[in-house]
Amino acid sequence: MNEEEIMLRVDCEEHRIIVDTRTTLLDALRERLGNTSPKKGCDHGQCGACTVLLDGRRANSCLALAVAHDGAEIVTAEALAENGDLHPMQRSFIEHDGYQCGYCTPGQIVSAVGMLDEVEAGWPSHVTGDVSAEKISLSDAEIRERMSGNLCRCGAYANIVPAIREVADERARR
Repeated sequence: MNEEEIMLRVDCEEHRIIVDTRTTLLDALRERLGNTSPKKGCDHGQCGACTVLLDGRRANSCLALAVAHDGAEIVTAEALAENGDLHPMQRSFIEHDGYQCGYCTPGQIVSAVGMLDEVEAGWPSHVTGDVSAEKISLSDAEIRERMSGNLCRCGAYANIVPAIREVADERARR
């Protein structure tokens, strides 16, 4: 067994841990650090339940080796709330009933937050109509495409899209 000491900054807290070099970031978070926000769904990068923000970008933590991200900044759904106030995306998911069983919800919310950051940065998607536009118009089709890596086995999509839309519209008005 090959082990290595790494440092991960998870939800603004620094952690030094020794991990087997084959340990995924998801397993390091859940089993070594006790952070159960990212969920183990498919363990193959197909469902998005394990989505975290890894150095500010969306990532499936089940596909990332922990040792490859020594020193990384990781944000899970647990850290989105500030000073006891829910993040606007968390609030919107509750208001729009954007969950049923809740298993995929942390990954959905983290992915939605990261997706809106990508839109603000001007990153086009496969369905972006005008990739040269200064500002991307975030249609429901655009939201669906950008969130296509996050699956909900209960089928709460009819509520997830409006929840994301509300937060996107709030951001656009700022």
